[in-house]
Amino acid sequence: MKRRTAPWVRKAEDDLAGARQLAASKPPKRDLVCFHCQQAAEKYLKALLQELGAAVPKIHDLDTLLDLLLPHDATLARLRRGLKGLSRQAIDYRYPGHRASTRQMRSALRIAERVRVELRIRLGLES
Repeated sequence: MKRRTAPWVRKAEDDLAGARQLAASKPPKRDLVCFHCQQAAEKYLKALLQELGAAVPKIHDLDTLLDLLLPHDATLARLRRGLKGLSRQAIDYRYPGHRASTRQMRSALRIAERVRVELRIRLGLES
């Protein structure tokens, strides 16, 4: 892994660790879990862009980040549905009037974990 990729991976791991902790708290901080899961996925996507030598845009849209990676690895397309869900959750639950359910929180964690595994494989890291 390239030296400039590692900080992205560390940030992604920190976001996912934070999400796990918030999910385990009593009561769980479901909205924050969803947000941190989106952040972890975003940073892993950016880590792979960095590793591939592609530009890393200052955007938060997971769908757009995935589109930038697909020319390099078309098999990542299978993550699209989950990434769209994470994007929606991260936005919806950041504002009053919407709350994440336990089911939605668990879904966000599963998606973030799947993104982590898939991208760590491509980065040559242990999952």
